[in-house]
Amino acid sequence: MARPPSHLDAALAQLAASLAQVEGKPVDPLQATWPEMEAGVIKLLQGPYVPDRPEHQLVALGLAAAFGQRLADSDKAFWFPMRESPEGAMVGFPEALLMLSPFTAVTDALRRAQLARLDEVAKDVRRALAEARFAPTAGGPVRLSPADYARLFDPSFLQFLSLDKRRLEELWAARPDKLARDLREALTRAGGRLAPESRTQLEQQLVGALGRLDPAKSLGEQLAQAPRLGELLVDLFAATQRTGSAPDEFWEDAVFPLLFIGVPDGFPPLDAEEVRAAQQGADPLLLFLDTVPYRQPAPPEDGVLGVFEVDQVGLLHPGLGRTGMPRLLTVPAETLRRLLQALDVRALADALGRFTTYLSEKAGKPVQASAPGKQMEEAALALLGECKTLLTAAAGDSTLAMRRLTEAEALSDGALGAVRQALQGPRIILAP
Repeated sequence: MARPPSHLDAALAQLAASLAQVEGKPVDPLQATWPEMEAGVIKLLQGPYVPDRPEHQLVALGLAAAFGQRLADSDKAFWFPMRESPEGAMVGFPEALLMLSPFTAVTDALRRAQLARLDEVAKDVRRALAEARFAPTAGGPVRLSPADYARLFDPSFLQFLSLDKRRLEELWAARPDKLARDLREALTRAGGRLAPESRTQLEQQLVGALGRLDPAKSLGEQLAQAPRLGELLVDLFAATQRTGSAPDEFWEDAVFPLLFIGVPDGFPPLDAEEVRAAQQGADPLLLFLDTVPYRQPAPPEDGVLGVFEVDQVGLLHPGLGRTGMPRLLTVPAETLRRLLQALDVRALADALGRFTTYLSEKAGKPVQASAPGKQMEEAALALLGECKTLLTAAAGDSTLAMRRLTEAEALSDGALGAVRQALQGPRIILAP
């Protein structure tokens, strides 16, 4: 993104207007020096920076947008979506895998009442970029895009897991050295199912991270220090069933609405605009979601994914909530089980086919899904089927969790599957 996201752009415009008002003259947040801006910022804050005050947060967001945009202008930085960051986006750089949260840098400077510290942060960034630029690299220089950063760092995908409570308790109680031994043995048992480069990468990532923890303490005591490691270990050691992963917007806008609609007995009349949309090539799935009423009770307003009440979503372990935004959360299995019990996925697929025929009749011409629309339909039905299988196979005392992960993490699930099977599968011990 060349410009900040819309909410940051709006905060930047608000900051410029507020500074002009308190200073009695125009102030350009992208051109004025930080010391020049600090006088006006002090007047806006009317005292020390307090993170919990909304008006202070708005000033900080405006300054973050200005700082990120200055880096874009001077060092070719770009914005990319990052849901874990306070501002919802971060800046990356094309010539090195380096990312920065402008909001975090700004709030640190505000707490110290020294906006000029942002110049020091910018110098550190340029120093790191210079080192990367002149470092020897195989295959020539690397050029990274916002999409590359989002794929690696933005947890925009989501899946559901069924977790074994006994295995979870054993995981929390285990010492890092034992977990490291188990992982090394699992990587060995995975054998030919795991490419050599994947095995090396996983050993460095997992065993190396465990080696940095205190060997005298259990994993559960140290989760706040390594929340991402803990979330991955939960998947490897304690997950017994899982669905595929998909963007969370797809779950919220397509998968779960289909669940609430269910299998309709008939289809509602279409108005002129809906008929025109069908004639112009709108995908049947989108029109189905837009026109067919819910058979199940309406989902909670402002609920999580449009399914779960906010107060029904919890932490799997307190340590996972002490640092950053937890990606692994518990949700009530009964909520989904109740909805899925009444759903026949094959009958829903047939209903979508009947709806396409219905659209063709009303449009006066054949209507069919586009290739992407057909893929969306098949993916949504597959995820609903996997959810039903997961809840049917889950033990009564299991825990249902939803896990957020990046696209890169979602794509690596094949390699993790071999390690997971080696960790949880039966072990053959040969006696002498």
